[in-house]
Amino acid sequence: MLSYQHIYHAGNLADVQKHALLCQMLAYLTVKDKPLNYFETHSGRGLYGLDAAEAVKTGEAAAGIDAVAGLGWFDAAHPYMQALQAVRDQHGPRSYPGSPLLARQLLRDQDRMSLAELHPQEHAALDDLFPRRQANVVKQDGYQMVMERTPPEPRRGLLLIDPAYEVKSEYDAIPGFVAKLHRKWNVGVIAIWYPVLTTGAHKPMLKALEALDLPKVLRHEVSFGPARQGHRMIGSGMIVVNTPFGTEKEAARLSSLYKKLS
Repeated sequence: MLSYQHIYHAGNLADVQKHALLCQMLAYLTVKDKPLNYFETHSGRGLYGLDAAEAVKTGEAAAGIDAVAGLGWFDAAHPYMQALQAVRDQHGPRSYPGSPLLARQLLRDQDRMSLAELHPQEHAALDDLFPRRQANVVKQDGYQMVMERTPPEPRRGLLLIDPAYEVKSEYDAIPGFVAKLHRKWNVGVIAIWYPVLTTGAHKPMLKALEALDLPKVLRHEVSFGPARQGHRMIGSGMIVVNTPFGTEKEAARLSSLYKKLS
């Protein structure tokens, strides 16, 4: 299924958690003067307008990045805010970057970026957004792309797995994929985003991932109210393998902030 378009949800409270942790990890990984590889399995279009009709209709950004920015959750020195501001300086104050564009602000010239997206319109927008020298954008199954390109050279790097979970098979496939990938690329940072749902559809995946006994695993979940009546997502989660230093501290800070928000 390829019906999902993130413009309706860009900048929501799930994005805030995911992007804050992602930017924190990349900021740490880029401190060392050694190149790294960055991969995404489900990249989306990379840039969204929060003044677009779709975003205004759901109001998720207003309750997300707009609200928490007003509450001062992130100061100007936070890597999330640095990357967000850099994008807005270029694309306008109501623009919001997806994870590929946030990552691009934090990566350096020597770092490599590989982005997969299957949705035709989303892929076309993503391909237009990134010059060839900045990213390798492919219209390909993201899991296949990552398996073909790992272990990378250099071996340092981070993968973000961020599907829409439109079908249950996505939950079923991820643990096996992560196990296989970790055997190939045991030093890679693997970050998996997932929705926390009233149905509990995410729970078997978490149990299967836990059973893999992977190294330096961080599991972080935050809770928030449904975006609208009947909406099943009531929180957001991240599983990180080979968790970079400092990520746990940022996760704990975010947990405290989300609790105050609720």
